[in-house]
Amino acid sequence: MDIVVLTGAGVSADSGVATFRGEDGLWEGQRMEDVATPDAWRRDPAQVWRFYQVRRAALLSVEPNAAHAALVHLEARLGRAGIPFHLVTQNVDDLHERAGSAPIHMHGELAQLLCESCGWRGRDLESVDSDAFVPCPECGWERLRPDVVWFGEMPYHLERIDRALQSCKQFLAIGTSGHVYPAAGYLDIARSLGAVTIVQSLDEPMNVHPTDRFVPGRAAEVVPELVQELLDALGLS
Repeated sequence: MDIVVLTGAGVSADSGVATFRGEDGLWEGQRMEDVATPDAWRRDPAQVWRFYQVRRAALLSVEPNAAHAALVHLEARLGRAGIPFHLVTQNVDDLHERAGSAPIHMHGELAQLLCESCGWRGRDLESVDSDAFVPCPECGWERLRPDVVWFGEMPYHLERIDRALQSCKQFLAIGTSGHVYPAAGYLDIARSLGAVTIVQSLDEPMNVHPTDRFVPGRAAEVVPELVQELLDALGLS
């Protein structure tokens, strides 16, 4: 009776993390093509680096919220009952970890840097100078890149996520817009496999279906109640 939770920007927004994509299609005032593609990195690495360094530094000023804490509680309670739990996140911040979860980061992590030369990756939130590249400590390559998945790149851990979906009986999508694939397709996959599907978001996402239970509201306010309701239904309250 695996339970899979997918989180998106709406969870982090309640901690003060700026949502990446605006209504005008810009990513924090920048065109996606200029800051979030491999071509942009090759064309103007300094611009891309500055953009992500500002976002990496901003992680130091935000804290997990009640939604993050509720998911930690859910995982702990399910674990004691022997029920498998899988937390998949589209978010690249480290708020789930700081709350106590160990999420599957399908779009990578801002807190990590990656070497394109030797494949080294490591956590680093100390080197956040926007004007100075960070060399690889392993091979000396002149500049590390943010360990995030850009448009045109393959998301991480897809096979692991697919295995979780194949066995899940409850699927919760929290704070997602339903725009970005393949994550936007997970709701449909879970539904087609007979899982109970719950969608929580400020507004109805694009991929919601009439058979899904839609719960509107801010994640920090609604998710703790949802978690308690789920635990009650499982007899784990």
